[in-house]
Amino acid sequence: MKRAADIMADFHRLPIADLDTITNGRKVTILAPHADDESLGCGGLIAELTARGQPPVVVIVTDGTGSHPSSVVYPAPRLRELREQEALAAVSILGVPGDHLNFLRVRDTATPTCGPEFYSIVHRVEHLMCRYSSDILCAPWLYDPHGDHEATQIIARAAATRTGAMLLSYPVWGWLLEDDIQLPDAPIVGWRLNIEKHLELKRRAICAHASQYTNLIDDDPNGFRLPADLLSVFASPYEIFLHTL
Repeated sequence: MKRAADIMADFHRLPIADLDTITNGRKVTILAPHADDESLGCGGLIAELTARGQPPVVVIVTDGTGSHPSSVVYPAPRLRELREQEALAAVSILGVPGDHLNFLRVRDTATPTCGPEFYSIVHRVEHLMCRYSSDILCAPWLYDPHGDHEATQIIARAAATRTGAMLLSYPVWGWLLEDDIQLPDAPIVGWRLNIEKHLELKRRAICAHASQYTNLIDDDPNGFRLPADLLSVFASPYEIFLHTL
């Protein structure tokens, strides 16, 4: 086993690579557990791909209705619509055409890791990869401390195995793991992508998800809000992509 702090240090020591090294010109599908994860974890990658005329497919897995479950002003149907509008605005800022954005609408906080619904989701991901001729999948790191993130990684592993796609993993909540948490001591293989020239676009894309970091929804005292320490992580000029499969 290995301390989370030491694994984070390994992330920061990964070699710096350009997009050609990481994707080799292949088409990319990005799985985001929630609307905002695509901008947080992959905003720079998305911007670089679109700048090169290779817009990725972005797939939002959950419906996002778990962020403010007690809101009266934004009951679940309205909240889902808002989250999807924010996602569309965010990826548009990053240059992704609207027809490259897809919503699976799995119930937020309940993404399955086995059973019939799990395999139905895997099949839907495979179908999208075939539709867009994609052979690289990006999904959250397995040890992100959020059930939907872990489940999305497991879905991606199944889809990548079945299609022969390359799987890249990106950390989101993993950056906030407590230093002494013990994780498997597996080799850390991957790259740091320099996204410095896209930082302003990434910042704007994150800001498009206003329901997740402002008081836009103010009638749920237990509503979710992205913490400042997490947002500060994603001001980094590098994004991490681990070669998982």
